[in-house]
Amino acid sequence: MKYGLMLPSRGPLAGPESLSAIAKRAEELGYHVLMFPDHIVMPKQTDSQYPYSESGIFPGTDNNETMEQLTTLAFLAGQTKSIRLVTSVMIVPHRPPVLTAKILSTIDILSQGRMNVGVGVGWLKEEFEALQTPPFEERGAITDEYILAFKELWTKDEPSFQGKYCQFSNINFLPKPVQKPHPPIWVGGESRQAIRRAAELGDAWQPIATSSSSPLTTPEQLAEGISRLGRYTERAGRPPGSVEIVCRMPGYNLKSEDGRSSGAEGRDRPVFNGTADDIASDIRRYEEMGVGHIVASFVPVGHVANSTEEMLTDMEDFANRVIPRV
Repeated sequence: MKYGLMLPSRGPLAGPESLSAIAKRAEELGYHVLMFPDHIVMPKQTDSQYPYSESGIFPGTDNNETMEQLTTLAFLAGQTKSIRLVTSVMIVPHRPPVLTAKILSTIDILSQGRMNVGVGVGWLKEEFEALQTPPFEERGAITDEYILAFKELWTKDEPSFQGKYCQFSNINFLPKPVQKPHPPIWVGGESRQAIRRAAELGDAWQPIATSSSSPLTTPEQLAEGISRLGRYTERAGRPPGSVEIVCRMPGYNLKSEDGRSSGAEGRDRPVFNGTADDIASDIRRYEEMGVGHIVASFVPVGHVANSTEEMLTDMEDFANRVIPRV
């Protein structure tokens, strides 16, 4: 099992000193990946429903700050040496495809081959409108086409592409990414369309467990998604296991060693909540299901940690108390 963590994108921990300290400490502790989310602007008013909360309200609306994803990961490439950098997820239609492919290729080169491209279709219609993207309603088809365009640019000596949303020819695209054939593409999303996208175009599937429409908060729900991924992968003509599985923890709460986790309370215990032994047991179960990466959100989506020290302590506790027991 490999481990990762979500980085804060807003609030005091999203500043250069805090991000650098978190990234460097994660590398020292042996974490495998750093993930950073993607918003460019936050509309002041929105009717869009956030898909990862029961209320449909994005928790980040109380503070509309957001650091740009690709710029931040380029910065962190220079602050670290070995840990991998993951867009989790990059909203593919937000940026022009040729420019985006170039930025991602450049980060891969500057990081000496540590870029993972997590991709998704997005949910915030008003942000699409502010960015003047192609139609929000066509974001799935746009995403599929842009991914194919990325691969063309990253792998072909004479790249050429003629699609509905993207066209190019008669260009040089150099230098190519360090990783061959290209940086790994980790597809986000929980819907059947997202799983199909991962099976056909991705190197990994990275769902978020708390989707309101396709929840994966229990091992049984995740197992059903993994089974569907296997069927879609076979249908796409790819070998079994060719798509890795990256699991974002649906929640994380490490209790003290005397925290109760037996009896009725133990049976009702949310996954990844409990003592170090409890959480280690959950990780082993997910590993048996085929999960290859576990990613912790020490700062819940949309929330702000109180201090860098608080997050570093959570990272250290997980690395020193939980991982050795897996």
